[in-house]
Amino acid sequence: MAGGGDPKWQKDASDQNFDYMFKLLIIGNSSVGKTSFLFRYADDSFTSAFVSTVGIDFKVKTVFRHDKRVKLQIWDTAGQERYRTITTAYYRGAMGFILMYDITNEESFNSVQDWVTQIKTYSWDNAQVILVGNKCDMEDERVISFERGKQLADQLGVEFFETSAKENVHVTDVFERLVDIICDKMSESLDSDPTLVAGGPKGQRLTDQPGQGPPNANCNC
Repeated sequence: MAGGGDPKWQKDASDQNFDYMFKLLIIGNSSVGKTSFLFRYADDSFTSAFVSTVGIDFKVKTVFRHDKRVKLQIWDTAGQERYRTITTAYYRGAMGFILMYDITNEESFNSVQDWVTQIKTYSWDNAQVILVGNKCDMEDERVISFERGKQLADQLGVEFFETSAKENVHVTDVFERLVDIICDKMSESLDSDPTLVAGGPKGQRLTDQPGQGPPNANCNC
């Protein structure tokens, strides 16, 4: 897995100008560490005292990629079933998903396929996904091996990271990689059909076909 430290990725929270905006969602069962993961990335902070997210919350972070400002709108979703109708409403327009399970919790791992079904049902076809096994600092309580996580990711055709929000292991790497994948896919779309967004205003959809483009992507790449 690639390490962090790319000088092109820097905080730029005060500058609201940006070239692209990507809407990202963190999804997975309750208590897998989604909120802690987001706070570690956005604020570089960690507390074990988080309560369950009610509905949905988000943070914004602006980073640099290849001399472009990329504004990330990162949504933290509730994992409980009773909030599912609320949270799936936010899937449309998301360009990327961080699908998370807890390496110490078999049920959260077994639910990954259900979350994949949710993505396929409620998001647009080109949404990119990274599978994340969180809490890798809790090695003594591990029940899901790295190999099982990687095998599932391979079956799903997505990339895989094990992370720790507590110890700040691969948190930034996941976000950087997801943004890279999104940008690469958009470049491929432009190569196949340069008329999609070439010369278009900020916020133009990747496609004009109803229901397929992300309405909040605000991307002109």
